[in-house]
Amino acid sequence: MTDTSPDGWVRTDRDGAVLTVTLDRPEQLNAQTPATWAALRRVADTLDDDVRVVVVRGEGRAFSAGLDRSLFSTGEGSGTLGELAAMPEGLAQERIRSYQQGFRWLRSPGIVSVAAVQGHAIGAGAQLALACDLRIFTEDAQLRLPEVTLGLVPDLTGTSNLVDLVGYGRALEMCLTGRAVGASEARAIGIANLVVPLDDLDGAVADLVAALLAPSAGASRATAELIRSAVHNDHEEQDEAERVAQVRRIADLVSGR
Repeated sequence: MTDTSPDGWVRTDRDGAVLTVTLDRPEQLNAQTPATWAALRRVADTLDDDVRVVVVRGEGRAFSAGLDRSLFSTGEGSGTLGELAAMPEGLAQERIRSYQQGFRWLRSPGIVSVAAVQGHAIGAGAQLALACDLRIFTEDAQLRLPEVTLGLVPDLTGTSNLVDLVGYGRALEMCLTGRAVGASEARAIGIANLVVPLDDLDGAVADLVAALLAPSAGASRATAELIRSAVHNDHEEQDEAERVAQVRRIADLVSGR
């Protein structure tokens, strides 16, 4: 099954328990617009209980080079900085919240999301990769959050996800300098789970997806939920979460579910 959303340049392909979401604007290095984020948000509405893995990709030689340059206009075009600046503050914040929803669902309970990153992952592209649970980089991949150099801030869920992955100090340095992080460094600091040659990307993604699907859905989902909660829970809270999850899993195993 294939569904294409021309206005957002987002394509989805479903193969059993795996949903692949592809940014499909290769001639513009998969530059993103508000239509892209709306299309991503709509993908979340298509999820059902049978989807276990979501793979996020970019068509062509780049994962995503970030915002479409037209959005930096101070004029009144749709989605531009000028349009946001002209809105009442509360309305502008609500607009950005709707954009963030296109990213935050990638850590929804019940799914594991995997970003397959080649070439540039800049700005909104970097934040889309960071929004996923896991990331495979090609050797030529570079991740960069240059918003501060443009007088802006990362606002598409990137700051919390980056701090969770690399810690406060590294996240602060990366965001305040806007420098590029190459694939080998991304692996060393915990952003990339795996780095492979470009020609091996498809195979590496397929191998990871197969490994993620191998355990039972119930155990996998319960474990993923525990790992996510462990990032922010204190030890007592996390110990309780483990107890609750394990009692439920034992009951399910005994009952044959």
